[in-house]
Amino acid sequence: MTPNPKRTMDQRPTIGITTQTLHAIDGISLGLPESWVMNQRYFHVAVTAGAVPWMVPLLDEDPATLRAIYDRLDGLLIPGGVDLQPSTYGETPIPECGNLDPARDRVELQLARWAIEDGKPLLGLCRGAQIINVALGGSLYQDLAAQAPAYGKHDFFPTAGFARDHLAHDVDLAPGSRLRELLQRDRVPVNSMHHQGIRGLAPGLLASAVAPDGLVEAVESTDGRFLLGVQWHPESMVDVDPPTARLFDALVDAARAYREAPLPAVAR
Repeated sequence: MTPNPKRTMDQRPTIGITTQTLHAIDGISLGLPESWVMNQRYFHVAVTAGAVPWMVPLLDEDPATLRAIYDRLDGLLIPGGVDLQPSTYGETPIPECGNLDPARDRVELQLARWAIEDGKPLLGLCRGAQIINVALGGSLYQDLAAQAPAYGKHDFFPTAGFARDHLAHDVDLAPGSRLRELLQRDRVPVNSMHHQGIRGLAPGLLASAVAPDGLVEAVESTDGRFLLGVQWHPESMVDVDPPTARLFDALVDAARAYREAPLPAVAR
C-alpha cells in the first residue's frame, strides 16, 4: 500500500493545548450545553512556531483515552485560565478565590506529571506556570491582595479596561537560566493578568523571573529538561515584543528533538 503523502511529509511536532469548561468562564450561563473552549491565540502562536496544535479535551473521567492522547503528543502547552482548586495544594478556598474548573485541574495536573516523568517538553503560561508548581508539590496564593497585600498590583485584567498586551511591569531574569538565554535580556516588560501567584516554590524548580515586588514570575526545571512556566501571557505580546516568540520557538524545537530522540532500550 502506498503511504498517504499528506501523512508522511508533514513532520511538524504536535503540541497539545489544554481547554477549559465553558461554564467556568465569567458571564457564561450554566444553562448552556457543556463545551470545551480555548483562546485561539494559543493555537496561532503554536502554528507560527512550526507546530501542529492539538486541542486536548478535559476527559478527567477517562484516563485511558487521556493517556492515549498524551502519548501522541510531542510537547504540551498549558494556557492561562481560571483559578486552581485550592485543594490541589492542600488548602480550602477563601472568599476571594475566583471561578474554578475541577475537571481542568485534574487533566492538567495529570498531563504535567506525565510530562515531567517522561521529560516531554512543557510550557506553562500564567495558570500553566502555577500548574507546573503545584504538580511538583508547590503552593499558591489564592488572592494576592487578600493574602499578601505587600505585593503590588498584578490583576491588569481586560475586564477592568486593560489591553491584553498592556505591559504592566518588568521582570528580572535569573542569571544562567534557560529563560534568560531564550529572551537574551536580563530584564523584560510583561503583561499581567493574574490575582493568584506562586507562594511556595516546588522542589526541583528555579525561580527564573521575579517581579520588582519580589513575586515569582517564572519557573523552570533545574535539571536541563524543557519545563518552563511564565506568569505572564506571551501569546498576547508577540506583536509588541517580538523576542517573546522565542518561547514558542523553543518549545517546538524541544518537542521536535523529543520526538526524534531514540527510544530507550528495552531490558531483556
